Amino acid sequence: MIYVLIEREIAKDLESTYEETARGLLNNAYRTAGFVEGHTYTEMGNPLRRFTLSKWRTVQDWQQWYHSNERREQMAQLTPMLTHEEHITILELA
Repeated sequence: MIYVLIEREIAKDLESTYEETARGLLNNAYRTAGFVEGHTYTEMGNPLRRFTLSKWRTVQDWQQWYHSNERREQMAQLTPMLTHEEHITILELA
């Protein structure tokens, strides 16, 4: 199992639009082979900074989703709402 941590910073005044789009992205990931679970968090004191932590069966499952046309299309909608590019960290149990 691996974990994927995605960090994003939302542009001011785009929170509600971001929420709707990001929810759709996570819902589509739920239906992807190898996806186990995922949760989204907000940084305390900074509602514009978001973290999504998802659990995947293998790194190959994650990479297949990451490079999929479906994710690419949804990220094309989400990216303009961010102040900078998302940061992705792949984690494994120590």
